[in-house]
Amino acid sequence: MAVLSLEAVTLRYPAGDRHAAPVLATVDLALEQDEFVVVIGRSGSGKTSLLNLAAGFVAPSSGRVAIDGAPVSGPGADRAVVFQDDALYPWLTALDNVAFPLRLRGVPRTQRLARARELLARVGLPDAGDRDVWELSGGMRQRVGIARALASDPKFLLMDEPLGALDALTRSRMQGFILDVWQANGVGALLITHSIEEALLLATRIIVLAPNPGRIVSEIRTTFGRDHLAGTPLSEIRSSLAFRRLQDDLTALIHAEDEGIAA
Repeated sequence: MAVLSLEAVTLRYPAGDRHAAPVLATVDLALEQDEFVVVIGRSGSGKTSLLNLAAGFVAPSSGRVAIDGAPVSGPGADRAVVFQDDALYPWLTALDNVAFPLRLRGVPRTQRLARARELLARVGLPDAGDRDVWELSGGMRQRVGIARALASDPKFLLMDEPLGALDALTRSRMQGFILDVWQANGVGALLITHSIEEALLLATRIIVLAPNPGRIVSEIRTTFGRDHLAGTPLSEIRSSLAFRRLQDDLTALIHAEDEGIAA
């Protein structure tokens, strides 16, 4: 089972400036391929920077990022990224958007389109392949973006606020969808969010970051996502005493960090 790890990672901007204040400091985090890790924290705590390190978009100032012990030197097909903005190509159809990573790898057209159709069906859009991006709703575009991310059969799916731009009803539906995608595809998931409820619903483990510098202050293991996959409705999970207690505890933890900074 693959493991993506950040080992004693510190990140400074601009890169190479030893006198710059660190964005992240001495972060240790390991993500296994069967985990769904959600990172939460107030603005400025380095959540997106952590994801960018994991994706290989930026290099750590010290420490290292590795997969199964091998250093990560940049982006790779073993890690797929989904952004808040769906980042689809508006001049391509939904099918061609999903097939695009395979095109870059030189996969023959017939083969890559067949794979793209399979992925669109897997994300619940079997009839959307010929539609232009502007014809799709926000939730549909994010599904196409996730299908495209899965096209290269990654080991890890890295998501930066993928549901942040959606309305409340669509967001709720997409949370269940993301859990289904995670279970069905056997990928390790790393998700950034500002939503405490979303973190609790999706995570097998929640990482809480505090700012100045960004650092891990708590790790919380949860089972609510697995409970939903086992058949418990999300509405029942949200209303449960255990969920509400942990939601209160996590809210208090994040607010305590804010108060500590203000003091």
